[in-house]
Amino acid sequence: MQVHAILKNINMSAQKMREVVRQIQGLPALQAQAVLAVVPRKSARFVAKTLKSAIANAEDQARYQKISQFKTENLRVHSAVAGTATTAKRFTPKARGSAGPILKRHCHIKIVLSDE
Repeated sequence: MQVHAILKNINMSAQKMREVVRQIQGLPALQAQAVLAVVPRKSARFVAKTLKSAIANAEDQARYQKISQFKTENLRVHSAVAGTATTAKRFTPKARGSAGPILKRHCHIKIVLSDE
C-alpha cells in the first residue's frame, strides 16, 4: 500500500527544502519523524508536517480498506521530493531610476510512504 501527502506553495526555495528532504529518504517513517525533530532548520518543520499528514493518511486508508494487520511501524519513506512552484516577481528601486528584480521562490513537498 502506498500513500502520499503533498504540501503546496511553501514560502521557501526548493533548494533549501531539498537539503532536509534528502535526509529522510528511505528511512522508516517513525525514525524520519525523530530525525526531523532535531534538525534545526525552518524547512524541517514543513517536512515534518507533511510526513505526519502522510502517516495519518495511511492510518485512514487502512481503516477504510479494513486492513487488520496494518502497523505504522512498517511504513517507510518511499520517496520524498521538493519541487519548485510559482515564483513571485517583485522589484526594488535602484540607482538612476532603474529597478532590480526580487524573486520570491516557493516550493511543493510530496512524501510517499510504503509498507512494502
